[in-house]
Amino acid sequence: MQRVRKAVFPVGGLGTRFLPATKAMPKEMLPVVDRPLIQYAVDEAREAGIEQMIFVTGRGKSAIEDHFDIAYELQATMLSRGKSIEILEPTLLKPGAFAYVRQQEPMGLGHAVWCARDIVGDEPFAVLLADDLMVGQPGCLKQMIEAYEQVGGNVICAQEVPEEQAHQYGIITPGTRDGKLTEVKGLVEKPKPGTAPSNLSVIGRYILQPEVMRVLEKQEKGAGGEIQLTDAMATMIGSQPFHGLTFDGRRFDCGDKAGYIQANMALALERPDIAPAVKAFGDKLFCQS
Repeated sequence: MQRVRKAVFPVGGLGTRFLPATKAMPKEMLPVVDRPLIQYAVDEAREAGIEQMIFVTGRGKSAIEDHFDIAYELQATMLSRGKSIEILEPTLLKPGAFAYVRQQEPMGLGHAVWCARDIVGDEPFAVLLADDLMVGQPGCLKQMIEAYEQVGGNVICAQEVPEEQAHQYGIITPGTRDGKLTEVKGLVEKPKPGTAPSNLSVIGRYILQPEVMRVLEKQEKGAGGEIQLTDAMATMIGSQPFHGLTFDGRRFDCGDKAGYIQANMALALERPDIAPAVKAFGDKLFCQS
């Protein structure tokens, strides 16, 4: 069993749900308290032992590259004023620990992952969607890698969703269950209301075998007129082990405005430096309403 050393971050999307904020700023750079979404995802990957971060970008995404680069002027100014630059350390990736590849047009998640094929090579790899902010101890990807080391093959993150929301997700057709692990017998991308095979949805974390790249190369467009990663994974079921791991933690859908605000509120209330002020404001606001 090969170790998972590489992670793909598809960050080439247009972020239309957050316009006009994302007209000139990548949605992955939207801050939750004081860290951009992409930083949370990268920190999660680091905790899981990932050695190389692969960013699949698009036009207008240079802010992501700048974020993980050295900012000479900023660091020099802070140091000259006697300020510590320790807070910037998580944003500095070691040379060779990151790579960027361009997705020239938004053709779906499956296409974005396929764009990283030459860098991934013939190794298992992780995929992290920064929109899904996962909060847990240990982190989501670390939990998944621990499961992968037990069962091998492909492991996807699963979460129970209300039946009326199932049509918004990729849904697992479940097989045998062993604690938090569920055998995946099939995958359906955004099933029509009332037709979902279960309430286990696929969330934005994946550990995949390199064979998925060869499937994606010939994958036709699916739901939404895009090349869907879910469709490619469904093709591989039966030829390789496939499991869903129910994440032990919290997930915030930061691709949704309400979910993004909830993430800011929840994480702010866990910060000793700002929690009292945020709680006092919230109490006052709810009293007025």
